[in-house]
Order: sequence, then structure tokens, then C-alpha cells
Amino acid sequence: MSDKTNHQRRRFLGTAVMTIAATQLGRFGSANAQSSQTESATLSRIQSGTNSSFGSLKQINAGVLNVGYAEAGPVNGRPVILLHGWPYDIHSYVDVAPLLASAGYRVIIPYLRGYGTTRFLSSETFRNGQQSALAVDIIALVDALRIEKAILAGFDWGARTANIIAALWPERCKALVSVSGYLIGSPEANQTPLPPQAELQWWYQFYFATERGCAGYEQYQHDFNKLIWQLASPQWHFDDATFDRSAESFNNPDHVGIVIHNYRWRLGLAEGETQYDDFEKRLAEAPVITVPTITLEGDANGAPHPDANSYARKFSGKYTHRVINSGVGHNLPQEAPREFAEAVVEVDGY
Repeated sequence: MSDKTNHQRRRFLGTAVMTIAATQLGRFGSANAQSSQTESATLSRIQSGTNSSFGSLKQINAGVLNVGYAEAGPVNGRPVILLHGWPYDIHSYVDVAPLLASAGYRVIIPYLRGYGTTRFLSSETFRNGQQSALAVDIIALVDALRIEKAILAGFDWGARTANIIAALWPERCKALVSVSGYLIGSPEANQTPLPPQAELQWWYQFYFATERGCAGYEQYQHDFNKLIWQLASPQWHFDDATFDRSAESFNNPDHVGIVIHNYRWRLGLAEGETQYDDFEKRLAEAPVITVPTITLEGDANGAPHPDANSYARKFSGKYTHRVINSGVGHNLPQEAPREFAEAVVEVDGY
């Protein structure tokens, strides 16, 4: 389905989301508008940083974790799980959540393992960052929340996690919004060398493969992650307060261990856990995703990402790809919250 074909429908959906959302945004830190017309006009110009807080967070035991998460919207609303990436956190969705909540969705935004207030229940559990482990975490979370089926949406690690759930557990995924498309991989596939320019983009992956890199990340974590933000979103002029708000989540005691293991596992330099072997075998075959999907890409994404033409055939259900313009980088939901929210609403109608 092309942008041209869907243009009028997306305009209608976007207007609907913005108009509904305007009535309740005040409780998320945005100023109340004086009329519905003014509210709609203000919302149409929503930018990163309009909202600054989710308020109080919730905690729930799920699988091997006690998961910290933000929640917005009616408890009986259609569930949407929003998944963040590295080195980001739940605040990537601080402007998306009120839009979806006010449109009637139950919005759940969890901290992934190694971030924020999410903690392992046992000190004996291996601090595993492999891709299927993160997906199993989210399945455990929706089970704990008694959610049978949800719309999944994410970017970076979050997009990969959503891809995996849609591929392995399609009965739990109503629809999918994935920034940068199809991100499922395997250590075996990652053994194939890339052209030099592409390898250069993965500099931090090779840095993390060394003990020097592990020590460096632990010592200079704040500055390291801020540099990643700048490189991945070169046209996003975030301020210190915006970064520092997310940087607090990197103080998690398991953060460094999870991040280092994630990248070493991808290169085949660290072992995963045997309970995930069957999942990884299935993922290594690059399974097709059958659920309705919208893939998004920012026109100024400075992070490594595949070309959209390379993954279009990995989505066999109703599918749309869309490029978000105006200098949008890697952290697409925080840089373009309205467009991200519109994609969730639209894919829900597929």
C-alpha cells in the first residue's frame, strides 16, 4: 500500500487522534488550550519535549524480572505496548503516550531489562542481552498484565523485540509498527563482513567486544550515550534536560552487563542461554511476519539501518512503509511523536 493511496485516510486518522488527544493532554504536562479548535491546532504542532513526565511508574513481577513501566489511558482500552531501544528509555514515548491514551488506547511503556526501575528477581540470573530473551520478557509482561493481544510498536532494540514477538507469537500481536523495518538477525548472519563504510557505523559494537570497551562504557556512560544520540539523530537539537531525563535509566545496576552482552552475542563472541536455543534457531531462518505492519524511517537517521527495499518482502500481511521527513533521526517516536501515534492508529485499522 503506497503513501499516495493512503493519504486521505491518514489525514483523517491523524486529525481524529489529535482532536481527541487535545482534551486530555493537560495531565501529561502540556498546557490546556482554550477551545477544541485551538487544541487541535496546538497538537498538530507537537514536538519533542512538549511533555516531560509520565508521573508515577508501576512495577510488576513478570518472568525473571520485576518490570518498571509507565501506563496511560483507560484500563479497558485496546492495549499498545511501546518498546524503547539503546541508549534510550521510556521517555522516547513521553509525547506519544498521551496522544494514544486520549484516543482510547491502554498504553504500556516498559523499561527493558537493564534499564530504569526494571530489576532481576534473582541475583543468580544470568544478565543476558540476546534478542529472544528480551522478547520473552515482553511476553511474560503481557501475561502478567492479563493482556491477550496487543499492538506492538518500537524502534532500535524495541523494534527488534516487537519483530520477534510478531514472528514467533503472532497470536499475541494484533499489529506492528516498526522503525527501520525488519531487524531480526543471528550471530551466524552477522559473521558476514560489510563494506568498510558500513562497518564504520558499527564502531561501538567492535569497541564493546573488548574489555577496554566494557570499562570505557562503564566509566563514560553518560558522555558515550549522549554521543550516540548526536550521531544517530544529527538534526535533532535535544537539550541537556531531555537527555539527562533518559540518562537516569542507565544507572540500572545491570545496564552495562546487558548492553555489553547484547552486542557481544550478536557477533558470536558471547554465549546465550540454552532455554532460548529453539527460538534463536527459528529466528536465524529470518521468519516472515504475517501481522499487519507499518514500517517507519526517519529521513535523517544516522544510525545503521537497512534499506526499506531489503525487507519489504519480510512482511506478508497488510503492509505500508513510510519515510518521515523534516530531519527526523533514529529516535523517531520522540522526534516525530504525532507521526508515530498516527501509524499506531492506522495499523490498528488494517
